[in-house]
Amino acid sequence: MLIITLASSLVAVLSTSALPDESSTQPETLTLIQLEQRLTSIDSVLERLAHYSLRSGIGPVGYRSKTYDNSANTEWIQIELGEELPIDQIVLVPTIWRDTEKGFMADGFPLEFTMTAGNHADPNGTVIARFGARDRLLPRIAPLAVACAGTTASWIKLEATALSRRAWDGRYILQLDEILVFNGPENIALNQPVQASSPDDPAGYPRRIQYLVDGFVPYLMDGSQGDQSIAYVSPVGVGDQPTFTIDLETVLPLSRIHLHAVDLSDTVPISTPVGFGVPLRLRIEGANQPDFSDAIRLIDYQRDSIYDTGPIIMRRFPETACRYVRLIAEEPYVHNMANLHGSQIGFAEIEIFSRNRNVALGKAVHSDFRSFKPGRSTAALTDGCNLYGRILPIRVWMDELARRHDLEAERPVVVAELNRRYVRQKIHMRYLGGLAVLLALGTLIMVLVDRIIKQRAIQKIREHIAADLHDELGANLHAIGLLSDLAQNAKESPEKLASHLQRLRALTERTGVAARDCTKMIKTKGLCENLQEEMRKTSSRIVADLEHSITFEGEEWVQRLKPRQRIDLLLFYKECLINILRHSNATQVTTRLEARQGLITLTVADNGQGLGENNGNDVPASLKRRARLLNARASAGSSASGGVCINLKLKL
Repeated sequence: MLIITLASSLVAVLSTSALPDESSTQPETLTLIQLEQRLTSIDSVLERLAHYSLRSGIGPVGYRSKTYDNSANTEWIQIELGEELPIDQIVLVPTIWRDTEKGFMADGFPLEFTMTAGNHADPNGTVIARFGARDRLLPRIAPLAVACAGTTASWIKLEATALSRRAWDGRYILQLDEILVFNGPENIALNQPVQASSPDDPAGYPRRIQYLVDGFVPYLMDGSQGDQSIAYVSPVGVGDQPTFTIDLETVLPLSRIHLHAVDLSDTVPISTPVGFGVPLRLRIEGANQPDFSDAIRLIDYQRDSIYDTGPIIMRRFPETACRYVRLIAEEPYVHNMANLHGSQIGFAEIEIFSRNRNVALGKAVHSDFRSFKPGRSTAALTDGCNLYGRILPIRVWMDELARRHDLEAERPVVVAELNRRYVRQKIHMRYLGGLAVLLALGTLIMVLVDRIIKQRAIQKIREHIAADLHDELGANLHAIGLLSDLAQNAKESPEKLASHLQRLRALTERTGVAARDCTKMIKTKGLCENLQEEMRKTSSRIVADLEHSITFEGEEWVQRLKPRQRIDLLLFYKECLINILRHSNATQVTTRLEARQGLITLTVADNGQGLGENNGNDVPASLKRRARLLNARASAGSSASGGVCINLKLKL
């Protein structure tokens, strides 16, 4: 059971630090994913933290100073710790006011203040913390945890230099419900002497300076984790001095005890009086003998007024080695309701601490009266739970409430930034949607324009082919007419007639072949997709009777030519072959198509009669026209065999 308690306490402490401290990081600097992760982490941790469950009924409400007309006044509170001790945290619990519009809120919490710690040899002390308006401590109902690790002091002092208004009359005041000073898990300010700059209220008032260290806070222990447990309440009529005895099973050094009062009714309004079951006078003894023959008085608790009790009665005492602890109700609570009258005693939990560890957890509790009552068991006195769940160490409880405040203050900021990002994201999505529509329309327009351009290009190519067809057929038909006239005139000479008819037959066949070739190119869907193959076919038809060689180099670059360029290049080549056939009287033709990055070179050479002295190196007009259509440069020269060499250079 002790191991379980330690593990539970450790989990509780770790739960307050399970979330990386990103509160100092501005939400504006986080990405959308980081903001979503942050919100998820905040919600996850909030589920595990203690809840704000505020007390009801009557009880002390701490201390308040005198009032002022303006904020710029100084008030101070100083707590004497006795001996010089290390302290690592100070917790300030605000006085809570129920506002008619805003609900519960801190009342009179200082706007600007410093925390100072010192010892008897250092009356001025050292400032260990300073807070101002930029720290945004308000609004809040949660305690404020002030870290001060590494500090050693025999006194601590709070000095407020800017006061806030109290709610009911708007005057400026300093109010606090409780101040806790922790050395590890122990509140060393508990019931220590306190001084303040303002005079104290008389005894019997709900606000007194000593109530700052009485251990009563305005919250109920609502740990949100663990199993619920119903407090033990004895039957009515348990005698004049009912007693509980706890055997700790071994001698242990004890120094502190927490008595958790019976949980009041959870109805509104409550139906159970404050202090129900708590004795008016209680003596707590320790002993090492089971008969308490060596009893040592540890604590005397006396309830002189309704302000001397609360949900958790905490008392410290000098460290004493004991095995047995006995609680004697010297003046028990008297039940006087529902026609029942008699003594009664009850607690939700009894915690006994040895070196800051609850050694009573899970131990059996014995009474000197008949303790059985349906639905109530003395085992509930040491089960570590109350009506809300697992009972937390006081420091862990305060830490979790402070952490809850920080996260609940951060959460709406993160949510607001997320909503702003989502709105901006929706706007961007609308913009992107509109842009997508524009892109789709633009793409459609580009496709249509491209199709129109291609159609025009194809039409132009077809026109070129038709023009070529017209020119070639026209020339051939004209030649046929001349040959027909010659044949007519040579009918008396059989030899000449036969020659003219033979030439007429050959020219007719070439004209038919040319017509078929042009028609084929017009109807072909791919429009000369394989230029090399078309060049081979063309040469095999036009110069079939000549010795012809054709070579290609860099065919992959040829494929990058546009369809129109391929057609024009083929027509240029065809024109070269026709000119050779018509005018050169050549017997050999050589073709070389060389393509490399950025340039295509076509060379056509023959071994015919050459260009002649009158023509020089001029390119024939028909070839110039073809070169111009290609945006290429054509040149003519003599071949190695004495014929003509036509050279065409086309830039890619």
